[in-house]
Amino acid sequence: MDFSNLNRGQITLMGSAFCVMLTMHFTVQLLSQHLFYWKNPKEQKAIVIIILMAPIYAIDSFVGLLDIRGSKAFFLFLDSIKECYEALVIAKFLALMYSYLKISMSKNIVPDEIKGREIHHSFPMTLFQPRTVRLNHQTLKLLKYWTWQFVVIRPICSVLMITLQILGTYPSWLSWTFTIILNVSVSLALYSLVVFYHVFAKGLAPHKPLAKFMCIKGIVFFCFWQGIVLEILVSMGIIKSHHFWMDAEHLEEAYQNILVCLEMVVFSVLQQYAYNVSPYSGETEAKMKLGKKNE
Repeated sequence: MDFSNLNRGQITLMGSAFCVMLTMHFTVQLLSQHLFYWKNPKEQKAIVIIILMAPIYAIDSFVGLLDIRGSKAFFLFLDSIKECYEALVIAKFLALMYSYLKISMSKNIVPDEIKGREIHHSFPMTLFQPRTVRLNHQTLKLLKYWTWQFVVIRPICSVLMITLQILGTYPSWLSWTFTIILNVSVSLALYSLVVFYHVFAKGLAPHKPLAKFMCIKGIVFFCFWQGIVLEILVSMGIIKSHHFWMDAEHLEEAYQNILVCLEMVVFSVLQQYAYNVSPYSGETEAKMKLGKKNE
C-alpha cells in the first residue's frame, strides 16, 4: 500500500483500527485462557466482564471515528454505552472481591478476625461521616451501597441525557450539571472500593487486588478526565477547527476517540498481568508448593 497517497484522516483511521485490533488480540488471548481453564465460574464470569471493558471502549471509540460528523445525540449514545458498561464493571469488581473473601454480598457478614477494625475517612467524606468508624455489618453494607449507587445513577443519567439531546432541550449548563453528578457518583464508588481494599488488604493480597483495581480506575479516570480537559480546551478556544466540514466539538470527539483507541491497547496488556489465568490453571498452586519445598 502506498501511504504517501493517504491523507492525515485516513492514516489516523488506519492507526486507530490497528490499535483496536491489538486490543482485541490481547483480550481474546486472555479470554480464551480463562475459558480453557474454566474452574471457578463465579469468579471468572466477573473477570470476563471486566476484561471486555477495554475492547468495548476501543470499538465504541472507533465507531465514533468512522462517523466523525455524527450528531451530538449519536456521540452521547456512544459515550453512554461505554459509561454504562463501566458501571457494570465496577459492580462486578466488587462482586469479585466478595467472592475472593468468601463473603455473601446479600448478608454482608463481617469475618470475626476483622470485626471492629477502624476505617479512617478523609476529606470530603468527613463532611457527612465520622473521621473514624468501626467495621461492622452496617459499615460494610454502606460501602456496598456507595459502590452500587453509581451502577443505578449512570444508566438513569444516560437515558435522560440522550432523551433531552434528541428533544433539543440540552443546554450547556445542564450538560455540566450531569457531568458534576456523574463525577461525584463515580468518585464515591471508587472511593468505597479503595476503603474496601484497605480493610480487607490482607485477605485479598494473594489475588493482586490493587493491580486489578488500577486497571479499572485507570480506564475510568483516563477517559473521564481526558474528556473534561478536551472540553475545556475547546471552550477556551485552544482546540480550533481548521476544516470547513468539521467544527471544534466534533474535533474534540475525534481526539477523545483516538486517545481511547491508543490507551485501550495499554490497558489490555496490563490486564494480562492483573487478571492472569494462573490461579485457575494450577500454575499458582504449583509455584506455592515448589516454594514450600525449597524452604
